[in-house]
Amino acid sequence: MKLAGLKSVDSAHDDSIWAAAWVPATDERPSLLLTGSLDETIRLWRPDDLSPAAPPAAGHSLGVVSLAAHPAGVVAASASLDSFVRVFDVGSGASIATLEAPPSEVWGMQFDPKGTILAVAGGGSASVKLWDTSSWQLISSLAVPRPEASRPSDRTGSGKFVLSVAWSPDGKRLACGSMDGTIAVFDVARAKFLHHLEGHYMPVRSMVYSPVDPRVLFTACDDSHVHMYDAEGKSLVGAMSGHASWVLSIDASPDGSAVATGSSDRTVRLWDIGMRASVQTMTNHSDQVWGVAFRPPGGTGVRAGRLASVSDDKSVSLYDFS
Repeated sequence: MKLAGLKSVDSAHDDSIWAAAWVPATDERPSLLLTGSLDETIRLWRPDDLSPAAPPAAGHSLGVVSLAAHPAGVVAASASLDSFVRVFDVGSGASIATLEAPPSEVWGMQFDPKGTILAVAGGGSASVKLWDTSSWQLISSLAVPRPEASRPSDRTGSGKFVLSVAWSPDGKRLACGSMDGTIAVFDVARAKFLHHLEGHYMPVRSMVYSPVDPRVLFTACDDSHVHMYDAEGKSLVGAMSGHASWVLSIDASPDGSAVATGSSDRTVRLWDIGMRASVQTMTNHSDQVWGVAFRPPGGTGVRAGRLASVSDDKSVSLYDFS
């Protein structure tokens, strides 16, 4: 497996770019790349040459820190430091719904595989909120419990700050990562907390389940490590190291053979899951890499894999993944 740089766009936004997500292909168009920035805008890019696919979309009063695309490829959601989630039509940019997320900003969100629920990591609310995507009504709020063996430093309550969420590929489980390094796993149908996954002691900023195995969860943490868990068996299967600083983002390739990570050490790394090791390092960004995203499968005439990365350096990079 290998990454090859295809295209980079400098000054893609007017400020740091903290979020990236692929909008799946539809019958009418190929998949598109969404980026969100501290400049308060969302931009849409074509998948091969990173040319703009639409004018920049505004709608937030503070920086955009998270993006999620509906699996049908028609709708997407953006979350901002203004404590609102904006749901919009990808084609027109028109707002469909505005979801309030008090008492604090949203740092991570993801649609479930069927597209019926949007899970929103509620920051300081110590919960994950589940929104019904047909009515945009709040259907559940999953409280993230504190681990039984809380460390003394957690008594301030900061440990319950929720940063990241990930759906299992079968939609049955939802994992969420917190500021204190703990990961909580929920049974979504029963709205029931199942267990914690241990091993990290710093913020878990990004997580992704293997697309081919609903038991396997990959996590990215400020401790500079990438962990691979058996999320059902509650066990740490592998700990991968290589980054020199915080790991800010992680995504899994569609075939489940690799994960990519972005770090505050300014690099993007590709990891071979079979070898449990970093096999390639890309160094085209000049500042922290806040987002990495593999293009989902599907679309007419699509043969090559794609990976996108976004950074504090205001650039977007696109790589061929083979």
